Amino acid sequence: MEKARPLWANPLQFVFACISYAVGLGNVWRFPYLCQMYGGGSFLVPYIIMLIVEGMPLLYLELAVGQRMRQGSIGAWRTISPYLGGVGLASMVVSFFLSTYYNIINAWAFWYLFHSFQDPLPWSVCPLNDNHTGYDQECEKASSTQYFWYRKTLNISPSIQDSGRVQWEPALCLILAWLVVYLCILRGTESTGKLEQLANPKAWINAATQIFFSLGLGFGSLIAFASYNEPSNNCQKHAIIVSLINSSTSVFASIVTFSIYGFKATFNYESCLNKVILLLTNSFDLEDGFLTASNLEQVKSYLESTFPGKYSEVLPQMKNCSLQSELATAVQGTGLSFIVYTEAIKNMEVSQLWSALYFFMLLMLGIGSMLGNTAAILTPLTDNKVISSHLPKEAISGLVCFVNCVIGLVFTMEAGNYWFDIFNEYAATLSLLLIVLVETIAVCYVYGLRRFESDLKAMTGRALNWYWKAMWAGVSPLLIISLFVFYLSDYILTGTLQYQAWDASQGQLVTKDYPPYALAVIGLLVASSIMCIPLVALGTFIMRCLKRGDTPPVA
Repeated sequence: MEKARPLWANPLQFVFACISYAVGLGNVWRFPYLCQMYGGGSFLVPYIIMLIVEGMPLLYLELAVGQRMRQGSIGAWRTISPYLGGVGLASMVVSFFLSTYYNIINAWAFWYLFHSFQDPLPWSVCPLNDNHTGYDQECEKASSTQYFWYRKTLNISPSIQDSGRVQWEPALCLILAWLVVYLCILRGTESTGKLEQLANPKAWINAATQIFFSLGLGFGSLIAFASYNEPSNNCQKHAIIVSLINSSTSVFASIVTFSIYGFKATFNYESCLNKVILLLTNSFDLEDGFLTASNLEQVKSYLESTFPGKYSEVLPQMKNCSLQSELATAVQGTGLSFIVYTEAIKNMEVSQLWSALYFFMLLMLGIGSMLGNTAAILTPLTDNKVISSHLPKEAISGLVCFVNCVIGLVFTMEAGNYWFDIFNEYAATLSLLLIVLVETIAVCYVYGLRRFESDLKAMTGRALNWYWKAMWAGVSPLLIISLFVFYLSDYILTGTLQYQAWDASQGQLVTKDYPPYALAVIGLLVASSIMCIPLVALGTFIMRCLKRGDTPPVA
């Protein structure tokens, strides 16, 4: 069995596969957003600390477990203890949820890539209204990039309650995205290539979850990748390399993102000032060129005191222009990739070329991560003798991709982006904390740290450093428990969960409460993965008792 298992052609191929999986869209959009939310450069302090005490140690742990047990997530944890099969199953469920919604991002990237060859770019200007007498009102109130995203791409509904219908163009792009993933899978293993914020517990929680999500800890993908390694592979060195490259990419993406933020904020601020100047010039018959950005506030005060009646009529039409508020406006997730970056691209020379290159890059990042996500699902399935004896790997892969694609069509509906946000926010956050905590405890206190240390020494010929042992046995689990408590208390104190809905009349996002059935889905997303761990343990205990002919004790 061990000889029949596929192997990476060389260690470099394995490292590139891990980097391709770890470096994804989260580096481009989530990390810059968190930096802006939690003090800019000061967010790097908790992030680097979490990288040292959580990221690298737990990445090494998962790679070592996969390489030692040479099985997917379910088989690996079941080998450590029959009662821990639920850990692998929980990882598999989380990866399934992630794959279901993650590939819609690749579908949107395909959609934008196909539109990148138009001149001018379709998101660079607002369309005309029905009467062809001016620009579309919704687009004018928002911006051309926001309009193209919310109206042309998503055709978004005003709330999650208005489901709408499936949009056939994004649906076709989703099918194409899954077809590309399936074709890549068929080639097999060889082809997968502000400082006061430091006192804010949320900053530390988000730094940890960003590390977990970005490195892919707890999903089972890393265990699956490492299971195809030679036993003598130096996974410690690879864990450090992957961690540092992944974090460096996040920092680099943030530098680029903040440059675009600054450009966009300055552009919007100057555009706002020009509109106010034009409004006041026309309303009070001022001489062209008299009113400028430098004397605007002074002239406004003069007009307000001299013509109070007329000024009060014009006041509701004037926007409050503030460069500081523009800079403080954070855009998360899809909004960053498909609104902020396109705002910069449309102003570049040869914008079609840069647009095509940018969205091609997004596709490469997204598909690389998708291959890791699907590996976390497929490896345990193909390792299962019952399933693999009845179905070839190609059929298993096709079935998984088909089921994910069908469920993913929900995200192409008019309310699909709201459901995407639910999956993105709740499918793999609390679950990951618990899964990684159980993994650490399982290796250190169920399998035994000394036993695991001797296994690693036998495989690689190197003794385990004190740093790894201290992190695994004490620091990492204690910190995860603290974050778990903070995370739960934060959601309890938050009260009713809310989401951002698009208001076409205002041309902006508004905050709304989730309806009861959406809250039920959120609870189901979290519970369906977490409950795998105790349920499988209980089921194993009962089956063992029945095999021995004993009656399980009644509490």
